[in-house]
Amino acid sequence: MIKEDILAAYEAMAEKYNELIDHKPHNAYYDRPNTLKLLPEVAGKIVLDAACGPGKYAEILMEKGAQVIGFDLSPRMVQLAKERNGSNGQFFVHDLAQPMEMIQTGSCDVVLCALAMHYVEDWTNTIREFHRVLKPGGMVVISIEHPFFEYTYFMSKEYFSVEHVKATWSGFGKKIEMNSFRRSLQECITPFTSNGFYISELIEPRPVEEFEKLDPRHYKELNTFPAFMCMSAVKTT
Repeated sequence: MIKEDILAAYEAMAEKYNELIDHKPHNAYYDRPNTLKLLPEVAGKIVLDAACGPGKYAEILMEKGAQVIGFDLSPRMVQLAKERNGSNGQFFVHDLAQPMEMIQTGSCDVVLCALAMHYVEDWTNTIREFHRVLKPGGMVVISIEHPFFEYTYFMSKEYFSVEHVKATWSGFGKKIEMNSFRRSLQECITPFTSNGFYISELIEPRPVEEFEKLDPRHYKELNTFPAFMCMSAVKTT
């Protein structure tokens, strides 16, 4: 199964991922600064960190005064998140595509889901669960691989299809085959607008200057064409 392959990949690279996450350019100086810009003031707020990985976002949010609940498909990632954050935060193993029954309805101010939605084939139930756990007026912030970048990178011939794709990652130690789902821009937006949200902001990010010092080639490329997309959506109903 695809999900089992995704889990195996993250379990295999968890240690190296955690070791590099603080300063790996695409994460530290491309995804995070742009995704964090979309978040509201989080001090005193309850944030659900969906697909939390090794807990780096949770660490930042708790430093800003948030209460963080985090989950991830990978048990090793959850353990690393606990180790990173000590007694702060609540972290547990859970599949992003499954109902979040352990989270009370209307209990969260913000849902953050960074670089994980492209592992979910059908977003509908996940977005509905985000809607359920949020308070009225609550916000979802996601980052994903940009649909135009993916269409080009995977040399797709079916833009409007939700398509299973594979890539080989080599930036976290040994080479890892990563499975995900490519989709159109419309399929990134409609699951929100059809399930009680409006899109409040969309960013096609550019890397910050620190990126150039570590990876000048990709810094130049990302200032020419985006690889990621960051989006915020507000609960309306």
